[in-house]
Amino acid sequence: MSTVETVRFKLIPEIDTDTFERLDEKVESDYMARRPGFVSREVTRSEDGEYLVIVHWATPEEADATMQGFFGAAETQDFLAAIDKSTVVSGRYAAVR
Repeated sequence: MSTVETVRFKLIPEIDTDTFERLDEKVESDYMARRPGFVSREVTRSEDGEYLVIVHWATPEEADATMQGFFGAAETQDFLAAIDKSTVVSGRYAAVR
C-alpha cells in the first residue's frame, strides 16, 4: 500500500524563498529521489510563506528507512538549516485508492 507523508513549515528569517527553493531542489535530486520506494514529491507555498511538502512512497517501510537517515545525511543539512524547526508539523497517510 502506498504511503503519503506531509510536512508543513516556515523558513528562518535569514533565508529568502529563492535560496530555499534551490536548496529544496537539491535535497530532492540528491537525496529523496535516490531512495528506494520514492515515487514523487510536491512542494507548495502559501501566501504567508508556509511550505507544504507532500511525498509519495511505495511502502511505509521505505518511507521509514529514508526518514531515519534524513536528519543525519550530508545532502540534507543546508535544507534543514533553512527551516524554522518550531513550525514543523508532519503527518503520514495510507493511500485509499
